[in-house]
Amino acid sequence: MREVADAVGALGRAAALERAARDRSGWYARYLWVFAASQPALVPMALLWHGFTSAMVYAVANALLVTGLSVYAGRQRVVRRGFGLKHGLVVGAWALILGPAVVLGTTVFADSRPFAAAAALACALPLATGALLETRRRP
Repeated sequence: MREVADAVGALGRAAALERAARDRSGWYARYLWVFAASQPALVPMALLWHGFTSAMVYAVANALLVTGLSVYAGRQRVVRRGFGLKHGLVVGAWALILGPAVVLGTTVFADSRPFAAAAALACALPLATGALLETRRRP
């Protein structure tokens, strides 16, 4: 009888752990939404502002964003299976858009507000898509 009670207890703990994981797994969608929401401010700042002061403001704003998101992510107790691959793909897609946007925005389309707005939306797109997919994946 003791073995049956131990097995029932183990199954109960496993079910409670699974329930907690499902309840707490929405943090990554919130992470991506904040990251996406920052793009309409940071991308035009990088493309339209010039000089040392603007570079410092951009660097500090970016550092605060990355630090805040990293602390938030580090405090989460639940990480889905395959999280590293998904995060790598989302952030990689963002970087593949941001790099050419900054290069084109500072050379070919220098001081172009329409290009800066389009680049900001393009940079936010992979992050928002990842957040939507993560929200849909949640039970």
